[in-house]
Amino acid sequence: MVHTFSLLGQHIAVDVNSGAVHILDEITYHVLRQMEEAATPLDKIIAALGQYSPESISESYGELQELVAKGELFAPADYVDPAMAMIKNAPVKALCLHVSHDCNLRCKYCFAATGDFGTGRLLMDVETAKAAIDFVIARSGARRNIDVDFFGGEPLMAMDVVRETVAYARSREAECGKCFRFTITTNGVLLDDETIEYINREMDNCVLSLDGRREVNDRFRVSPNGKGSYDVIVPKFKKLVAGRGDKDFYLRGTFTHENLDFAEDVLAIADEGFQQISVEPVSAEENCDYALREEDLPAICAEYEKLAQIMKERHDFNFFHFNVDLTQGPCVIKRIRGCGAGCEYVAITPEGDIYPCHQFVGREEYKLGNVHKAGFNMEVSDQFAGLNIYTRKECGDCWAKFYCTGGCSASNLTVNGDIKTPNHIACEMERKRLECAIALKAAAAAEAD
Repeated sequence: MVHTFSLLGQHIAVDVNSGAVHILDEITYHVLRQMEEAATPLDKIIAALGQYSPESISESYGELQELVAKGELFAPADYVDPAMAMIKNAPVKALCLHVSHDCNLRCKYCFAATGDFGTGRLLMDVETAKAAIDFVIARSGARRNIDVDFFGGEPLMAMDVVRETVAYARSREAECGKCFRFTITTNGVLLDDETIEYINREMDNCVLSLDGRREVNDRFRVSPNGKGSYDVIVPKFKKLVAGRGDKDFYLRGTFTHENLDFAEDVLAIADEGFQQISVEPVSAEENCDYALREEDLPAICAEYEKLAQIMKERHDFNFFHFNVDLTQGPCVIKRIRGCGAGCEYVAITPEGDIYPCHQFVGREEYKLGNVHKAGFNMEVSDQFAGLNIYTRKECGDCWAKFYCTGGCSASNLTVNGDIKTPNHIACEMERKRLECAIALKAAAAAEAD
């Protein structure tokens, strides 16, 4: 399978099974587009491309056949053994720790029902947080590195629990042979100098919620009294980022049907001086007025292309969804398996309930257990362990499958009522993001030459 496209002045071919990416001249690009398979007859291509001389076509055809011989074009589908896709007895290596099911904002598009996940406003106690750490230590097996993301709601509302959890985890590292890596996701309202200093000292990564332009952010990200949050949080985010040093962070926004010109929001965040940015499509049911729709796709794809064109010229920020690893290598296993939700990664609520990820919280049919009780629902976990590009039938003919892994199970469930069936709109956006990401790599390579 070969995918061809033109973007940012580059003619590009992606060989799906080998992972090879080729930058082609115009005639070679058109010759390849006429090749339905490696053995497509040369005379058929010459007849179809009357605008080029037979000699030029023959030369390009020969170059393409050299790539076929190297296994870099029309590679066979046995690139990866499908059996490798199945996750078996995997250790739990990451927690999304919901220290707060409460929030001091009332974001209108919030998948967590403005912070309480529809289960009532509640903060996690220290005993539950420690039990969660004990749980992941016990289920992480021989794995040394463990990730913990403090999440909500708004986790700064339970900052005392965050501090005690970090201290407890650190106290157990040496005896258990573990190394914890902490992340915190915050809306920034409660940030102060003391909290900023603590986050920058203890958190390996932090995710800062900001939707972009002031008017866009304040349309959805509002306080209980309806007042926008932009002017409160941006100065605090700037102070936090200024003290991060070389530690990771990114500004994370959401775009909806109401701001399809989201490239302007990415640029607004960059213009505030933030270099690491992710503005992502909203996850919402179709009947929501802000949900993305089929008819929005042309505008969304055009906006991604617009952003890629800007980034080709402007190099002062990174866009999360345009980061792509073209080297394949060990990452291929993650690509065919996905994020590991429900088996390698779980979310834990303030009551200690365990779910496949933060977006499944409250869906009792997917509950995996509780950190205060023995047992782990392997039947549910195995459902998620079995999700990959081979068990999701719609992924078979998709050129992006080795990069996408079948999409987000929670989004699939929200839109299609089935964790196995990919969300069509999300798939289209993912394919366009990948084209933009690959084109940016190609443009950078061409510039370097």
